[in-house]
Amino acid sequence: MISLNEQAYEHLKNLIASQELSYNTIYSETRLSKELGISRTPFRDAVHRLVQEGYIDIIPSKGFQLHKLSKKDVIETFQIRSALEGYCAVEITKNISTAKAKKLLTELEKLMQNMEQIMHTSHSIENFIEYDFQFHKKIIHYIGNSQFSSIFDSYMYRMQRLAALSLAHRNRMEDTCREHTAIFHAMSFGNADEVYEVTLKHMNTPKGINLEDL
Repeated sequence: MISLNEQAYEHLKNLIASQELSYNTIYSETRLSKELGISRTPFRDAVHRLVQEGYIDIIPSKGFQLHKLSKKDVIETFQIRSALEGYCAVEITKNISTAKAKKLLTELEKLMQNMEQIMHTSHSIENFIEYDFQFHKKIIHYIGNSQFSSIFDSYMYRMQRLAALSLAHRNRMEDTCREHTAIFHAMSFGNADEVYEVTLKHMNTPKGINLEDL
């Protein structure tokens, strides 16, 4: 059975994901916990967990509100991504002759095909992001480092918000597909130096777009 803490956490996260909460509005923990029928203690634990994940900010003695991304958030998020994904991409490339790495390439290629299909048809940012982050999560999780995976997952909300903002720009979806292809080809040919370079480029381009938007 799901714990009260987890119920509160999932409820709050779903409210945010479905855009039922508004920016610049301060929300009461007491009111929302009553609506969910959960005591304030597990609800407060859920709030603090979402603060750590970058979803919300606590307003002392008042409640909480949705977190507005700052330039510092953008820079730190892409620094984390560059460090993790750059390292993982290089390690995969160094071991590309193994069965495990070849299986990964097959999975990445399928995800790239799905993204390209969306690009040529619906152009749905939401659907594109789903496959986009499966692509990146597979690269991170391939290493089998639970700390890497935990850090990456804890930044998922910020990363997806930033991705949605950058993908709203003209031709960014097309550029993203080309950048994924460059990463895939560098891995396939076992070129560790190139895969590191193109992975960093894939991080720096949307970072620049997000910073300009802010």
